[in-house]
Amino acid sequence: MNHTLISFVVLYLLGTLGLGVWAGTRIKNTTDFAVAGRSLPLIMVVTTTFATWFGAETVMGIPARFVQGGLNAVVEDPFGAGTCLILVGMFFAAKLYKQNLLTIGDYYRQRYGKGIEVFCSVAIILSYLGWVAAQITALGLVFSVLTNGAMSETAGMIVGTLAVLIYVVIGGFLAVAWTDFIQMIVLVIGLSIIAVSAADLAGGAGQVLDMASQANLWNFLPPPTFTEIAFFIGAGLTMMLGSIPQQDVFQRVMSAKNAPTARTGAIIGGASYILFAFVPMFIVAAAVVIMGNDALDLAKNDYQRLLPTFIMTKMPLAMQILFFGALLSAIKSTSSATLLAPSTSFVENILKNLRPDMTDKEQLFAMRSSIVVFAGLVLAYAIAMKGTSIYDLVSAAYQVTLVGAFVPLVMGLYWQRATTQGAILSVTAGVGVWILFFPQVTPLGEQFPGQLAGLIAAFGGMVIGSLLPQVLKNRQELAPSVKGLSI
Repeated sequence: MNHTLISFVVLYLLGTLGLGVWAGTRIKNTTDFAVAGRSLPLIMVVTTTFATWFGAETVMGIPARFVQGGLNAVVEDPFGAGTCLILVGMFFAAKLYKQNLLTIGDYYRQRYGKGIEVFCSVAIILSYLGWVAAQITALGLVFSVLTNGAMSETAGMIVGTLAVLIYVVIGGFLAVAWTDFIQMIVLVIGLSIIAVSAADLAGGAGQVLDMASQANLWNFLPPPTFTEIAFFIGAGLTMMLGSIPQQDVFQRVMSAKNAPTARTGAIIGGASYILFAFVPMFIVAAAVVIMGNDALDLAKNDYQRLLPTFIMTKMPLAMQILFFGALLSAIKSTSSATLLAPSTSFVENILKNLRPDMTDKEQLFAMRSSIVVFAGLVLAYAIAMKGTSIYDLVSAAYQVTLVGAFVPLVMGLYWQRATTQGAILSVTAGVGVWILFFPQVTPLGEQFPGQLAGLIAAFGGMVIGSLLPQVLKNRQELAPSVKGLSI
């Protein structure tokens, strides 16, 4: 067990806790707690947006899938995820910022009423289970690797959850934004230095790129068959569109000091994420050159340990400190955001419907309490799902928001004729068709992706549900006139 490395990690964790406590002294109301008082400058919007996506799956999940299946295997993340942020900046940030809302659920209430608000908020909250669980799972793995197995993965999950929970409960989104800012600096510098060191060990960057070319890892497009193309599109759209109606993304938009900052920050953050996600992919490709079949076996059988094992066995102590600092930065930045977001949505869009007379102080207490409860639920879920890949936990999380929340959001913003009836039919058709494609229900999901079928049904439901009542009303109004003419 490397006590020096563990000491650095403990000091790093204590430092982020101290930053969270400092941020907590600046929290005066729910707006401060949920969206940092709408005061963040561009650089912090960029870093906190970038940090939203750069989590455990980016460092450990994406690279292992890349060395097994090439770029085609990672269309969902980072390409879909990064494009999501770019689309948010281009088409959603300014429109939503001007409405001065606290949560994304507030938009659904104002546009469609409380029923759609509650349904979409529940869908959004549920979608966070898998995402946060992936980060908790990664924290458990990190602590287990650091202690050479002396701490079990389950114990590591508990310790990691507490480390994140404390500063989020105390400091809210302000603490998240500041820690994201520091952690992204550590992450970018740390992984960049490790990439250079890994290239040297592999005999130069050219050797790594040659291996990737020979293994056809740069192939992005799927085989030209209907089924393969459909699943490729479905995978890309899952995070590209399913992540748009998410509270953590919305919080970053609302935390900016003005609408142009919100728009620009999201676009830069998304583009930066796609580009920098290639760094851990490069490091793992270098590991394959250096470790040979051992690396490929790890990627196939226990991919989440591939990168930590490479760092611990092939790199000096300084690189190990940099790596675990960068890895913890990635995991903590994502897990803190995803603990805060569903808890904020629960209080604002569900609890307030049950207790509309809550004071701002009571709401703030409820938000902090719900973070603790949600953290406990996610920890239990992560322990129960132990063994499920981090990448799969993340990618599955966004299907429910893709089929249930995206269409009412985009159509409500860009189609004036969208109605509450249309939104109801949209979410009903979208979720219903999606469930119909579950393998436990029908074999349809083997031929066509259920989330894509659900998205198509959701668009159809919105159009039919919005236009049909008006068509029927016009016919009823026209009928007496026609009857009078016939007489």
